Amino acid sequence: MLPSRTTAATFCRMIKIEHSIFALPWAWAGAVLAARGMPPLLPLVMLTIAMVGVRSFAMGINRIVDLPFDRENPRTCERALVTGEITLTQAWLFCGVSALVFIGACACINTLCLSLALPALIFTAVYSLLKRFTPYCHYWLGASLGLAPLAGWLSVDPSSLGLAPLLLFCAVTLWVGAFDVYYAFQDLDFDTAFGLHSLPADKGPEAALTIAGFSHVLTSLFLLLFGLAAQLSLIWYAFWLGISLLLLVEHRIMRKQDLSRVNLAFFTLNGIVSPLVLLGVILGMVF
Repeated sequence: MLPSRTTAATFCRMIKIEHSIFALPWAWAGAVLAARGMPPLLPLVMLTIAMVGVRSFAMGINRIVDLPFDRENPRTCERALVTGEITLTQAWLFCGVSALVFIGACACINTLCLSLALPALIFTAVYSLLKRFTPYCHYWLGASLGLAPLAGWLSVDPSSLGLAPLLLFCAVTLWVGAFDVYYAFQDLDFDTAFGLHSLPADKGPEAALTIAGFSHVLTSLFLLLFGLAAQLSLIWYAFWLGISLLLLVEHRIMRKQDLSRVNLAFFTLNGIVSPLVLLGVILGMVF
């Protein structure tokens, strides 16, 4: 029986449920592209449930794997798994239920999505181990979220995969990789002291910022190419320009290396990007 203090809100806080805004619009964009309009309701609902399930699983695994480090890190020592609000057994149970929800939702979509469910779970879980081995772990996280538009497309049209969602995969991979580099600045000293890998810790702040900035340039380029591949109207390019400017602002904020502004760069600005992409896709097809 769960302790009374372990509530749904506690688990939502553990996995930062609000960060789902980064992935869901990309998945919906993939579904809209495949349908060339409003996707059928059932695949869209199941896609949403699947996305929440796989993200919850991956975040839960991340919290479990990082527990020894979270106990030592001043930034993370108040997390629920560290304080005991959630026990390790409960965390594993949460991951198991999330995985089953994801697999069940995939089964309700189509056979192809079901066959890809287990590889997707493994792929997203691997990220949690990579900071022990490579400073480029940020881009594995990016690729994990980059699967969202591909999943959206396959949920509607499993018989084919167009160029447009593949370009979105590249854009998301680089976009997420870059802002995860910015986020890693918070743990620069800790990662260095404990032998964990990140671009800021391994390559130094200036090199890390240069790599992240170049990743955002490539993100903008892939979004531009995506608009051409998806045959979107000029409206899309207005959105593309706005998104590119947001990425530039984010990079200029982080150039100051002021950690008090990480949440502005990481959550506020990036939380705007993915809804803008979805809205741009919809309007770019309609008008």
